[in-house]
Amino acid sequence: MKTNIQAVNFEMTKKLEEYINKKLSRFARHLAEEDEVVIRMTVVKPQTKNNKQVKVQIASLFAEKTCDTFEEAFSNCLEALEGGLEKRKEQ
Repeated sequence: MKTNIQAVNFEMTKKLEEYINKKLSRFARHLAEEDEVVIRMTVVKPQTKNNKQVKVQIASLFAEKTCDTFEEAFSNCLEALEGGLEKRKEQ
């Protein structure tokens, strides 16, 4: 599994990167070695709540969530993709 993390309009902390890698390791069993995971994290409107947007693409699956924190948005994206990853693995 190849991982590509993009931070737009903010500086990603080491803690956030570790959180992402820890969560992704849970999905490693569903992914092939050549699968690429693309994560794009963006601050949409800096002065408002729910301004953290995360887009996750794993192979042909895609999820996009906007929440108050990047961690919450990323977790919600993975939850949305989990069913599709399990079905893909069964095929």
